[in-house]
Amino acid sequence: MRALRTLALLPLILLSLLSSTAVLAESLYQVEVIVFRQAATPISAGQLPPDNWAQDALPVDGSNSRSTALNAEAGKLSPSNGYQVLLHKAWSQNLGGSSSRVAISTGNEQFGHYPVEGTISLKAGRVIELDSDIWVNQLDASGILNDSERIKQSSRLKSSELTFVDNGSLGLLIRVSPL
Repeated sequence: MRALRTLALLPLILLSLLSSTAVLAESLYQVEVIVFRQAATPISAGQLPPDNWAQDALPVDGSNSRSTALNAEAGKLSPSNGYQVLLHKAWSQNLGGSSSRVAISTGNEQFGHYPVEGTISLKAGRVIELDSDIWVNQLDASGILNDSERIKQSSRLKSSELTFVDNGSLGLLIRVSPL
């Protein structure tokens, strides 16, 4: 009798194992980020980014970069509206149950730093978990890093929904959509 009950439960146990591994499987997403500032706000004195700011992060480069889709939204962030877009990038990224981290940057690299640089970590589950660590740097004429401002925020995102991350004078728009 006990053996029959165990046999009856076996398909349920196998089904739950299969569904839990499907949840852990990675899926490909398009990630798009716009970093912007209020145009009249100068960079505030703050902590400088570490030299290893991109450590263990995959770079966004020609192999995973995609064309941007939030161009209308970026266009609204114009100087005439009091804003300045600092970075606008889109890329493909595999997301699953463990965190996936990429390095983003824009401008000319000088001594290992860019005018805008940072990392975006994403983890997919019921919602998408975001950890952003973006630096807006001020480099002098010789390429020495003088000052920085930082967006270090964690948020929960809904798939395919545009999300605003506020950090005082800096802001971040992000959308993560399945491909």
